[in-house]
Amino acid sequence: MTEQQQQNLGKKVTVMGCGYVGKAVASYWYEKGYYVTGTTTREEKISDLETITHRSIVMRGDELEAVEKVINNQETILVSIAPISDRQVDAEAYAQTYLPTAKNLVTALTSNSTVKQVIYLSSGSVYGDKKGEWVDENSSLYTESDYNKVLVEAEKIVLELNRDDINVCLLRLGGIYGPKRELDKRIGRMAGKILPGDGSNYVAWIHLDDVVSAVEFINKKGCHGVYNLVNDVKLTSKELCDLICDRQQLERVSWDDSKPPFSALNARVDNSKIKQEGYKFIYDDTLV
Repeated sequence: MTEQQQQNLGKKVTVMGCGYVGKAVASYWYEKGYYVTGTTTREEKISDLETITHRSIVMRGDELEAVEKVINNQETILVSIAPISDRQVDAEAYAQTYLPTAKNLVTALTSNSTVKQVIYLSSGSVYGDKKGEWVDENSSLYTESDYNKVLVEAEKIVLELNRDDINVCLLRLGGIYGPKRELDKRIGRMAGKILPGDGSNYVAWIHLDDVVSAVEFINKKGCHGVYNLVNDVKLTSKELCDLICDRQQLERVSWDDSKPPFSALNARVDNSKIKQEGYKFIYDDTLV
């Protein structure tokens, strides 16, 4: 065991929601020597989690007693949840996932004496269509869509936790790419196809390794408040698709502006706040 692992040993951290991001953070913390609890809503995922956590629990965020138990005697809580589905889900599924979890977490924390840091993962899509203008953490949020309405309401619930002794940090993530979600593969599959919109919307991105690294940065530093976690790449959807297709020598994507784009976001998202806090990006301008 390394000296760093010995220093970390005993620190109790919980990852609520071990999907693509949560599992990566749990694995990272496990390797660092933290005592890791990981949760999932699926029994079949437990065997997987047992290799990267010390305690694996099947639970749902809409069960207050389960939330109270899982955060008991913990120091850091990462909330990394998403609706359970292999397909696009409706806004009601969003509401049933995010809102009860946020409410129950806040309720459970009001009587908890051990948790000192909460890190809640949200989405940069909450800024909506700003016509490609720059936005930062103080910019207005878009709540006209049913999806965004849920995300913004969940953010509000978490940020209103009224405890001076708990740091509550909310990260608004860009679209996540990384191992098994490489942009070359994802966009390469769209080569030669017609996508909705005109491709002029700006979409923010962040590499999985930077999400994991930033979560640990916040955990160690004890950050509070809202931070955008997106990289420095500011390309429109069309520019991004052209770049990815061209470097693979694939046919470019075409666009149908009679249909709305997939992404609700059309803004250049400023990441200077987390940089000023001291975070250094791993993949600041690299799309892989």
